[in-house]
Amino acid sequence: MNPSTPSRNGFPWLAWSAVLCASICLSACSTFPDWRTWTGLAEPPTPSDRFLLPPEGTDIVGLVQITTARHEDTLSDIARRYDLGYEEIVVANPGMDPWLPGEGARVVLPTQFVLPDGPREGLVLNLAAMRLFYYPLPAADEPQRVITHPIGIGREGWRTPQGTSRITEKIVQPTWTVPVSVRREHAEKGDPLPPVVPPGPDNPLGEFAMRLSLPSYLIHGTNQPYGVGLRVSHGCVRLYPEDIARLFPEVPEGTRVTIVNQPYMAGWRNGQLYLEAHPPLAEDTKRWGNSLKPMEKVLAAKAGPNAIDWDKARTVAQEARGIPIPVSPDSPNLAEVLTSAPKVPSNPPWALADDGEG
Repeated sequence: MNPSTPSRNGFPWLAWSAVLCASICLSACSTFPDWRTWTGLAEPPTPSDRFLLPPEGTDIVGLVQITTARHEDTLSDIARRYDLGYEEIVVANPGMDPWLPGEGARVVLPTQFVLPDGPREGLVLNLAAMRLFYYPLPAADEPQRVITHPIGIGREGWRTPQGTSRITEKIVQPTWTVPVSVRREHAEKGDPLPPVVPPGPDNPLGEFAMRLSLPSYLIHGTNQPYGVGLRVSHGCVRLYPEDIARLFPEVPEGTRVTIVNQPYMAGWRNGQLYLEAHPPLAEDTKRWGNSLKPMEKVLAAKAGPNAIDWDKARTVAQEARGIPIPVSPDSPNLAEVLTSAPKVPSNPPWALADDGEG
């Protein structure tokens, strides 16, 4: 994608607002509480990668939304339109055929996020959620924002390392010097790689790359966007071409990068405690088995035992749909959250002209 492509925040938002307002009015007769009642928000977030950073004591941005599939859609197509990763949209819609959801299928968009636990500074990458959060320093007299994108990460055996590092170099049209270990792996599969891949459409780093102080690791674009939201890399972090094109100029060299692994995240919004649960990485599943103690520890750090509906929390953790669900006593359940979620267009004006582009 060309970096000069118009931003998602451009002219078409007027059309989007009209569609959204109409859909909200049509759903106002729901028998469940309207989303305004239990979120405290005046209006839903625009389907964007950017949110105002909530005040201290509030840990959640965005709102779960619903769209309708067209006959030609796959879940991967819909995910990319709404800046979601493949695994995110699949686990949010259990039982749905990812390659043929079907004309008129009601697709849940997990566009609400509990911010990862830890400092809201620089780039924070949550491996379990396969999602990046960037906290840019605000300009004078401007509110602070958080930018979030889905990511692809290292597969089992090539795990993306956790820890803290920094951006040491930013590269436009990067050349890929193929590590010996990667060349060996491909050669064993009968798919030999050259020692060096020049910039261009065959380069898996895409058009932009940011080198980490962790040796041999990059945050980069990709020529295989279907891998965003999956564990498919040799440890590097990949973004959709349009996401890295927008993020690249905004992240200065020297930016702190914190890589964490938090399948369970708890946070507060308007007096409600939420739990966001993702399937643990395969390595963690082998260690934890079916234990929910990691989840229980996360919730206990956020609230006293009487502030938590533990039965609901365990259900949320077991289902692991990646959707923040209130787990306070007497809070809305998942069905209520989804029934009252605002509806958004199936082909929003900011979508790529061609989902296979890039």
